[in-house]
Amino acid sequence: MASEDVKRTSETAVSTIVNLAEEAKLASEGVKAPTSHALLSIAKSLVAGGVAGGVSRTAVAPLERLKILLQVQNPHSIKYSGTIQGLKYIWRTEGLRGLFKGNGTNCARIVPNSAVKFFSYEEASKGILWFYRQQTGNEDAQLTPLLRLGAGACAGIIAMSATYPMDMVRGRLTVQVPYVGLNFAVYESLKDWLIKTRPFGLVEDSELSVTTRLACGAAAGTVGQTVAYPLDVIRRRMQMVGWKDAASVVVGDGKSKAPLEYTGMVDAFRKTVRHEGFGALYKGLVPNSVKVVPSIAIAFVTYEVVKDVLGVEMRISD
Repeated sequence: MASEDVKRTSETAVSTIVNLAEEAKLASEGVKAPTSHALLSIAKSLVAGGVAGGVSRTAVAPLERLKILLQVQNPHSIKYSGTIQGLKYIWRTEGLRGLFKGNGTNCARIVPNSAVKFFSYEEASKGILWFYRQQTGNEDAQLTPLLRLGAGACAGIIAMSATYPMDMVRGRLTVQVPYVGLNFAVYESLKDWLIKTRPFGLVEDSELSVTTRLACGAAAGTVGQTVAYPLDVIRRRMQMVGWKDAASVVVGDGKSKAPLEYTGMVDAFRKTVRHEGFGALYKGLVPNSVKVVPSIAIAFVTYEVVKDVLGVEMRISD
């Protein structure tokens, strides 16, 4: 009797294993390796994103350098008092090369970051849209602004994690994730709104002109950088502690100076506001705004134009 039970149990186990093996075989047959066409499409998308990042960063390199100089200059020894004055001062003291100093290094950092960011946004958008349609049961559903914000945040996290040393990722994510998410959410939502409502004759044959897309990108960049700018200022100040000409505070009798020392981001916020006022959180905002308007606009439009030239499908809903 016992032997029969053992026999039945063993037969059941064997049958179960065979069934599982057959199911695994069927599943593996259903998983296809990426085709050469798919790989080429991915490569083109990455190239488009990289070109967009390089072009947009080079176009605004002088303003990017001035922004950083304004953020970290010693408040007791002002060299740069505004956008025009600052650019003239750099031109006079360092020449044309001074305006583009560090741009090569910036591009080496931005190009792969931009490539991964744009590609990740499209893939995250597709995945989120599929999941959203499954949950709602509506195959015609489209991404909402909030879902686009989530896709943009995912893109920012992936891009930062893939292109920056891991010990820098956490600090940069604090600034970049809300910025990247807002950029994509505002840009895509604004484009959709214009296509659906067709205000002021801006849309022709369901397509936006390059000028209109540039305006959408500028609006997206303005919203994103205004929200995230104080975080960027604090991050740079924390990086610059102890550096020559870094921001410092007056101590003692009001004549001597000591470098700022921060124990964390909250402490940096508190000390910056206490010693220099709330406006210090927005130092360099004007040149940064002037920079962001063309930079984000150029990046978005360049990405879409290059993808059109390379023949890569862009519609997330397809």
